Amino acid sequence: MKFHRVIWIVLLFVLDCVLFVGLRIQQGEEIVTTSGGGMSVSDVFVKEPAISGNTTFKGKIALTFDDGPNHKYTPLLLEGLKERNVRATFFLLGHRAVENPELVKQIAEDGHLIGNHSFYHDDLSKLSSEEAVNQVNRTNDVIYELTGKYPKLLRPPFGCKNSEIVYDPPMREVLWTIDSRDWALSDVGEIMQNVLPEAKENAIILMHDASTSSVQAALAIVDSLQQEGYSFVTLDEILYDRH
Repeated sequence: MKFHRVIWIVLLFVLDCVLFVGLRIQQGEEIVTTSGGGMSVSDVFVKEPAISGNTTFKGKIALTFDDGPNHKYTPLLLEGLKERNVRATFFLLGHRAVENPELVKQIAEDGHLIGNHSFYHDDLSKLSSEEAVNQVNRTNDVIYELTGKYPKLLRPPFGCKNSEIVYDPPMREVLWTIDSRDWALSDVGEIMQNVLPEAKENAIILMHDASTSSVQAALAIVDSLQQEGYSFVTLDEILYDRH
C-alpha cells in the first residue's frame, strides 16, 4: 500500500508540473530550464502565442486615382474598394464627369473624396490664367451639381502647377509621393513593384482607374499594405491630419 501511495504522489507531482508549465506557456511567458546546456522549453515554444493577422498599425496612406470616371473600369474599382472597406480619393476630369454622372454620384455615396483634375486634362501651366481658371471652375460646378459639394483639392494635369493662377474659391494643389506608372504599364507585378517598396506613413499613391491592370494592381496593393498594417484614408486625412 505504501508503495502505491508513493507512486500516486509522484504521478500527482508530475501532473502538477505539466499543468504549471502549460499554463505559463499559454499566458505567453518564456520558460527557461536551469540545467545548463541542452534544449530549453523556450527553444520549443515562442514567447508570445501566435496571432493571426497583423495588428501593428504602421500609418495612413492615401490612394488616389486620376482621369476618371471611366465607365468600364471605375465600377470595378469601386466594387473592390467597398469589399475591402477602403476609401480613396478621385481626381475627376470635368468632361468625363458630365459623361458619367451616376458614377460621380456613386463615388461620393461610397464615401470617397472627390477632387478636381481640370476639365479636359490640359496642361494648366501652358494656359492663360483665365483659361486655366475656367477649366477648374467648370469642373467644380459639374461636381457640385452631382454631389452637392465643391471640391477643395486640385491635382493639375501632368503635375504642372502655375503659381500665377489664383482660384476663387481657393484650391489646394496636391501632387503625389509615389508614382505607380500604371498609365504606362500593363503588367500588374511591375505596377506593384513601383509602389510597395516605397510605401510609408502618409504616402500619396498616384494611380488611374483607366485599365484592367490598374484596377487589379490597386486592389493587390491594398491587400498587401493592409496586411503590413497600413490604413487607407482619403487625402484630406493626411493633408489636414484629421483623426
